[in-house]
Amino acid sequence: MAEIVSEKVAIIGSGVIGQYWAMIFASGGYHVSLYDIDQSQVSRSLTAVKERLERYEQQGCLRGQTSAAEQVVLISGHTNLTECLKDAIYVQECVPEVAELKTKVFEQMDEMLSDSIVAASSSSCLGPSMFAGGMKNRDRVVVAHPVNPPYFIPLVEIVPGPWTAPDVIQKTQSIMRKVGQSPVTLKSEVPGFALNRIQYSIINECWNMFKEGILSAEDIDVVMRDGLGPRYAFIGPLETMHLNADGIVDYCKRYADGAYKVGQTLTIPPVQYDVPTA
Repeated sequence: MAEIVSEKVAIIGSGVIGQYWAMIFASGGYHVSLYDIDQSQVSRSLTAVKERLERYEQQGCLRGQTSAAEQVVLISGHTNLTECLKDAIYVQECVPEVAELKTKVFEQMDEMLSDSIVAASSSSCLGPSMFAGGMKNRDRVVVAHPVNPPYFIPLVEIVPGPWTAPDVIQKTQSIMRKVGQSPVTLKSEVPGFALNRIQYSIINECWNMFKEGILSAEDIDVVMRDGLGPRYAFIGPLETMHLNADGIVDYCKRYADGAYKVGQTLTIPPVQYDVPTA
């Protein structure tokens, strides 16, 4: 049985992402304080976490070296922010993707942050400078963006602000690896981070091909499901290039002209997607 660590993690926001984070940290042996403003919401979330952990254990997909029952007792609920943050070494914010709301939450936490704590946001598109720039302790803030559902998809994008302290990045990387996640670290903020920039590039081209009548929606999904998807599930695009020819340099020599010509035909939709109204 894995040893239960004495360190504590605080999670702000008890929605689905907050619940999954609680499960991930508990699987790594951390004590977890789950916070929300409404007691009934906290209670519902704790019940959902318990039921999910028990179900995963029955299905053989529970993470960690301890039982579901042992992980459940590591997770407590709170409606008092001060009590939730007390003695925490790491905070994971999980409120909705609204800059004003995240700003409010981080401002509330500001006076409670020590010079050794990490305050991470689960934001998928908002960099730290968009919600933490006015904080006294902004150097303790970083984004640690999970991919939904994070319990089964290990990638975490770590995005520092221009003033994030180096030790915050290092601690976040270390904690993520300890609980079984796969962190990647951006050197600076960029809209959409890494995953969404790549994902939206694919979606934009899928949309263009459908809109221009080149492929049906069903066939577009087949291209991904039975082509690129399985390939990239095992190795990434750069590693694929490296293994495809006699190394990545040779690949570029062979296919650069074709890639350039195809690239010249790619377009980004100039307007928002047309969304049908009910």
